Amino acid sequence: MRNEGALNNLARAMSSWRTTAVALLSFASGLPLGLVWYAIPDWMRDIGVDIRIVGLFSLAQVPWAFKVLWSPLMDRYVPPFWGRRRGWMALMQLALAALSLALAGVGSHPDAIWVVGAMALAIALASASQDVAYDAYAVEVLREDEQGPAVGAKIALYRAAMLVSGGFSITLAGRWGWPGVNALLSIVYVAMLLITWLAPEPEEKTEPPKTLREAVWHPFIGFLARHRALEILAFVFLYKFADQLAQALTRPFLIDMGYDSDQRGVALSTIGMVATIVGAFIGGWVTTLAGLGHSLWVFGLLQIFSNVGYFILAGAPAPSLPLMYAATSFELLTSGMGTGAFSVLLLRMTQKRFSATQYALFSSLFALPRLLAGPISGFVVDAVGWRTFFLSTLVMGIPGLVMLARFVPLGVKEPEFSVREMERKPPLSPGELVTRGVLGAALAGVLAVFSVAALAALKTMRETPEIGFDLSLAASALRNPIEITDWVELIGIAAFTAIGGLFTAAIYAARHGGVAIPK
Repeated sequence: MRNEGALNNLARAMSSWRTTAVALLSFASGLPLGLVWYAIPDWMRDIGVDIRIVGLFSLAQVPWAFKVLWSPLMDRYVPPFWGRRRGWMALMQLALAALSLALAGVGSHPDAIWVVGAMALAIALASASQDVAYDAYAVEVLREDEQGPAVGAKIALYRAAMLVSGGFSITLAGRWGWPGVNALLSIVYVAMLLITWLAPEPEEKTEPPKTLREAVWHPFIGFLARHRALEILAFVFLYKFADQLAQALTRPFLIDMGYDSDQRGVALSTIGMVATIVGAFIGGWVTTLAGLGHSLWVFGLLQIFSNVGYFILAGAPAPSLPLMYAATSFELLTSGMGTGAFSVLLLRMTQKRFSATQYALFSSLFALPRLLAGPISGFVVDAVGWRTFFLSTLVMGIPGLVMLARFVPLGVKEPEFSVREMERKPPLSPGELVTRGVLGAALAGVLAVFSVAALAALKTMRETPEIGFDLSLAASALRNPIEITDWVELIGIAAFTAIGGLFTAAIYAARHGGVAIPK
């Protein structure tokens, strides 16, 4: 009877208009990403733009990394129509439609390269803002039993949208030209407005923050008042770290193993995409049926041990297509399962009143290991080889499971993320909070500078061995930014410093009971 009830809940969740709306709206979220990441660089290179200029177009991805900086504005201010979340989504979809139409107007003029670059950046900014509103909408509108199926469906449609704008559009541009393709994308955004209009409002009405200060400050306080908040943050960082280490260099690994471009394309772009989408669906469904706690444990173990396939592949005496396809598909399938359950976790951890800012914070923290995985993996492989590297990723997955055990002991079906009454400690004055925040910001700034400088020094050592590892030289280069990428690094350091200061001050405020804890 219990299994029958769970299946009925799953069937109801899959037939819910809330689930359907969240899934369909993810298509509008994935379209700009494929366009900016893949299609526009392909288009620019195809018309003969210098490869150095094409490389600069990757800077248009910056808004997705820094969207947390303006997410409090989207928590605080409510558009005059369609509510706090759907209103912001509609405004961004209108902006995306207008920008795509404008891009169609300049698409046939190779002399307008910088205009195209500026529009790509504007599209990324509108898209990142749409993502903030969309993620907050999913947090607020979905019932708990709808979260699993919705997550699986939205990941599938999100990736399908990336395939359409980042793959199919390139093929279509060869026949119609880019002006026609961009005009078609503009029409798609207008069509998505209809879904945004018809999408239901959340059943539970939440009041927006009364001030911008509250919108910036209380998301930190609200989360840090939870039981084992710091352990949960460590878990968010570590849960998929081993998985991301293995995925960071999959393409170079397959090249070194002797597989050609067609074989790699089939494994990663075709079979891999299907495996990831199927895995996300399974992850969402199983989370609904078996419970979030059980799912996080099962999928966490699976995604760690899936790297054994790559370990076996690295030791194969000769290239083996069946073994390669099996290893890549199993690893991406289990990764999709883990992502499905993990996405449900993020939805449940986020407070609805501050859903834009909190979810952006969690997703940024979740993305951080992916940024670090590439440089770390490259140097480990260079030092110990592929087989030992993949074996070591099994060990690197253990800390994530240790952190999971701290707030979801083995056997617990549904973890609780309730705000608890904090033990009263002597309250801190505003000046004391500011002092601790400044010290935290300074520590975060030093850590950010050290990390960036260390990666730069490692890169220099690899490219120019006679220079060696010179950390001071790399750090001094940060003081004299020349290229645009240097300025982006400095912006990233500044953002990390500011968030570190806010986070430190919020920890002390939550632990000392100096402010009211937002519900």
